Amino acid sequence: MLGLMQDWPLLLHRIIDHAAIQHGRREVVTRAVEDGAIRRTDYARIRQRALAVAKRLQMAGIAQGDRIATLAWNTDRHLELWYGISGLGAITHTVNPRLFPEQIAWIMDHAGDRLLFLDISFVKLMEGLQDRLPTIERFIILTDAAHMPETSLREAVPYESWLAEADDDFAWAKLDENSAAGLCYTSGTTGGPKGVLYSHRSNVLHALACAAPDFMALSSRDTVLPVVPLFHANSWSLAYSAPMTGAKLVMPGAKLDGPSLLELLESEAVTLSAAVPTVWLGLLQHLETVQARLSSLKRVVIGGSACPRAMTEAFERKYGVTVAHAWGMTEMSPLGSFCSVKPGYAGLEGEALLDLKMKQGHPPFTVEFRITDDAGRDLPWDGTTFGRLKVRGPAVARAYFRREDEAMLDEQGFFDTGDVCTIDGEGYMQITDRSKDVIKSGGEWISSIDLENLAIGHPDVMEAAVIGVPHPKWDERPLLIIVPKAGRTPDKASLLGFFEGKIAKWWMPDDVVLVDAIPHTATGKIQKTTLREQFRDYRLV
Repeated sequence: MLGLMQDWPLLLHRIIDHAAIQHGRREVVTRAVEDGAIRRTDYARIRQRALAVAKRLQMAGIAQGDRIATLAWNTDRHLELWYGISGLGAITHTVNPRLFPEQIAWIMDHAGDRLLFLDISFVKLMEGLQDRLPTIERFIILTDAAHMPETSLREAVPYESWLAEADDDFAWAKLDENSAAGLCYTSGTTGGPKGVLYSHRSNVLHALACAAPDFMALSSRDTVLPVVPLFHANSWSLAYSAPMTGAKLVMPGAKLDGPSLLELLESEAVTLSAAVPTVWLGLLQHLETVQARLSSLKRVVIGGSACPRAMTEAFERKYGVTVAHAWGMTEMSPLGSFCSVKPGYAGLEGEALLDLKMKQGHPPFTVEFRITDDAGRDLPWDGTTFGRLKVRGPAVARAYFRREDEAMLDEQGFFDTGDVCTIDGEGYMQITDRSKDVIKSGGEWISSIDLENLAIGHPDVMEAAVIGVPHPKWDERPLLIIVPKAGRTPDKASLLGFFEGKIAKWWMPDDVVLVDAIPHTATGKIQKTTLREQFRDYRLV
C-alpha cells in the first residue's frame, strides 16, 4: 500500500520559487567583476531573471539534457543562470577556471557543452581555447553592452543584451526529480578529471541537510558570504541552502583577497562565511596587519583541506568567531561531515575543545560512513584505528559521467573516498591523510596532515607541507617543506623543536626545506604530486 500524499518532485526551481515568495525582498549583493562596484538585487528579481534565462535558452534551441557551461565567479548573474538552466531541464556545467587550460578544453569537449557563459576576466583564456571547443555554439559574456570587451570569440554577445531578447513569461519544465541538473568535474588529481552528474533530487536533499542546525544552521536572519566559488561543487550548497532559508547572500565576485573580503564582511554585516584555509589565511594576515576586528561575523566554515589548529585558535580566541570544520568531495555534492558539538562533548573547553574541532566532524542524515582495511573488512569506531573511509547516500555519486560502465561502488554500495581516517565512538571522523599521501615508515603510518597543521602554528611559518621521501632503512620518512612568513628565516632546530612533546618521536620530520611557495591544486589543496616530483631526487641518510 502506498501513502496518500501529494506527488511533489524535489526540483531546484522550487527553491527559488520559495525564496521569491517568502523572502522576495531579501538582498543578493554582488561585487561586480567588471569594475568592482556593488550591485544589489533580491530573490524576487533573481527568480524573474532566471525565468527569462530559461525562456531565452529555449529560444536558442537548448533542450532538456543539454549541457550549458559557466566560467564565472560568484555573482548574482551566475546565480540566476543556475536556476534558469536547470529550470529549463538543461544541465549547468560549472567549469573551474583554475584548472590548466588543457584540462578546461578537455572537460568542456567531454561534456559536449553547447553554450558558454563567462565573466570578462576569462575572455582572453577562452580566445586561446575556442578552436578546441567545437561543440560551443556561442560565447555569452556576463556583462552589459557598456562593458563588453573587444573579442574574437565566435558569436560573442553581452549577457544583458542576450537576456533582453526574452521576458519572464515562462513555466518551469515538468521534470522527474532524478533528472540531471548539474555537472562538475573533479580536479583530476588521480588520473584525469571525472564528471559528477548531480540530479535535482540529490541537490535538494543535500541543501536541506546543509541548512540543518548541526550543519550550517542557516536561517532568514543570516547574511552569508560564500567565498567558496560556485564552480567548487555547488559552492558547498550555499547557492541552494541560502535561498531555501531566506538568508541574505553577498557574492564577492573575483576579489577574494583579505582587504576585499574584510570590506564586504563589515559593510554587509555578514554572519556566516565559507572558504578554504588559504583564503582564511589571507584574511587573518590582513586583520593582523591593520589591527581590525570582526563586528558581525559569527561563524566560518572551513573545508577543502584540513584546517590548521592555529587558524581555528585565532578565529575563536582572538576574534570571537566560531569555526566549523567541514569535509566532503565533488562526488558527495560535496559536504559529507561537519564538526558541530554533540551533547556527548558539550563539557569540553580549552585545548580539549580545540582537539575536537580538529576533526572533520560527523555526517548528517543522508550520509553513511564506513571504515575498512585494504581487504574491505570493517574496522572499529574507536578513534584510533585507521582505515579507508567509504560513504554512501542519496547525494553521493554512483558513477561518473560517460563512464557509467566502470565499477565505482563496493558490494554494499559504498564509495571509497581515497581518504584514510579514524572514527570515534560519537561518530566523529578525522582524516589522517589521503591514502596516496600517508607516509609509510617502518611499516607504520605517519599523518602528513597532522604534521602540517602543527607546523602552521609556528610563529615564523606561513604555510607548510609534508611529504614522504625515500629512506634506506625505514622506506619513507617525513620531509617538512616550509614557506616562511615575510622577513622570517626560521632554522631547522627551531622548527623541529616546535614539534617536541606534541608528536611521537618517530613522527619527527627528518629534514626541513624552506621554499618561496607551495603549489596548490585548482581547488586550493596542497599539490603533493608536484612536490613529490620536485623532490624526487631528495635522499635522506
